[in-house]
Amino acid sequence: MITLGRNAKPQNVLVSTDQLAKRGVEIWECDRGGDVTFHGPGQLVAYPIFDLHGIPSTQGTRKTLGAIEYVRRLEEVLIRTCAAFDIPTERVKGLTGVWTQERESKPQAKIAAIGVHISRGVTSHGFALNVNTDLNYFNLIVPCGIASKPVTSMERELGRKVDFEQVLAAAARSFAEVFETEVEFVSNLDDLGRKLGVPMRPPAELQRLHNEEESYWA
Repeated sequence: MITLGRNAKPQNVLVSTDQLAKRGVEIWECDRGGDVTFHGPGQLVAYPIFDLHGIPSTQGTRKTLGAIEYVRRLEEVLIRTCAAFDIPTERVKGLTGVWTQERESKPQAKIAAIGVHISRGVTSHGFALNVNTDLNYFNLIVPCGIASKPVTSMERELGRKVDFEQVLAAAARSFAEVFETEVEFVSNLDDLGRKLGVPMRPPAELQRLHNEEESYWA
């Protein structure tokens, strides 16, 4: 699936919808920030739901977590997850996401994309970490609108298939560390709703009445 964020430019999809259909790829417009990216098998896709009003900031300029600091924490989760597999990654100034470190034999490449939507302090959307992803799909687009840097995966960096369950476990540990919270695994959303004691989706009418203010980040 190719997803288009709020800032997506049509020219960053490089082939026609007919050609995409022949590859079994759909286009989906969404309300996250950012440009165009690909979601498919072999990716760890996480859509964290946080009320940022309940998370203290560590920057000293505000009491609770803001959008930029939240995205930086997501990047930290991904950096730690990759480090658990001996893949050194870093941030790139002026860009969002997580990138491999440039080496003599390999250029710097994007290994994880981030695009979030924040409404009244509540987050949605999130990140996609390329684990065993077929990177040929990224040739159909200009990933995140950045033509100057390639896309990579954990599989490509390590030269072997990666155990997906191990990546999931490492990401969960990283979330717990970075956000200083507990992480529990549930089998479905109904179980999650029962654990939290709240409905998983607010009624559409309630959203309309609140006239939610929204922000986007990518």
